[in-house]
Amino acid sequence: MNRRQFAARSIAAAAGAALYHRQSYAEPLFADRTPGSVPESLIQQARFPEGFLWGTATASYQVEGAWNADGKGESIWDRFTHTPGKVRGGVTGDVACDQYHLYPQDIALAKRLNQKSYRFSISWPRIQPVGTGAPNMKGLDHYGRLVDALLEAGIRPWCTMYHWDLPQALEDRGGWPNRDLASYFADYAGILAKHLGDRITVWAPFNMPWAIAFMGYAAGAFPPCRTSFSDFLKAAHTQPLPRQPWAAPMRWPPHTQRPTRTMIAQPPLVTMP
Repeated sequence: MNRRQFAARSIAAAAGAALYHRQSYAEPLFADRTPGSVPESLIQQARFPEGFLWGTATASYQVEGAWNADGKGESIWDRFTHTPGKVRGGVTGDVACDQYHLYPQDIALAKRLNQKSYRFSISWPRIQPVGTGAPNMKGLDHYGRLVDALLEAGIRPWCTMYHWDLPQALEDRGGWPNRDLASYFADYAGILAKHLGDRITVWAPFNMPWAIAFMGYAAGAFPPCRTSFSDFLKAAHTQPLPRQPWAAPMRWPPHTQRPTRTMIAQPPLVTMP
């Protein structure tokens, strides 16, 4: 089996699972077949739903670079990677893919690949360098240009408000276990709604909230690298609190009558026996 066949059968397996019906969900799909084998007839029948959009997704710290450009503040990932011994080889995201400067080329490439949706995240410390207070207009202008370029290319902008890069100044105040972060995040979300809500109609407040709470405050694997079960529970409790304050401005952006959609960005996990 070559790579093209492998990709086609993998996609068909996922689509086929949705199309294949049995009376009992307790019975495994294709129980009488070799694991990973999909009937050719089912592959031919598989179709993606009407309106399905192919797209890509990134996180601000992963791709933007420009870690201290145009007034951006320090994030917990900046602090983590700049601490000697934390990352093998001393690798940082200071430059990364340099999307901050190269986004026009990135979007042109996405258009050539026929992508119709792009989920990107906004760096909170690029908007509010210390996590509170007046917005950094240079940061907002950057994301405004990014969104405009996506729309011009026929690509739907899908914004994640928070993909793990908390302003370090807010971590110094206690991080997500501090309930005050609920109101700080609500203020931040309101800024995004005011300045970008006329063009963005799909929002994700958090990417993988369980990872923010558990990996950052219990397991200690991600910044801020705490290992406190109590802090983990407090962080998990704080994250849903700002939902009501920011839901209203997100649902009805100030410059448009189009209702928006909000959702949690949570990647699917496939478990095989």
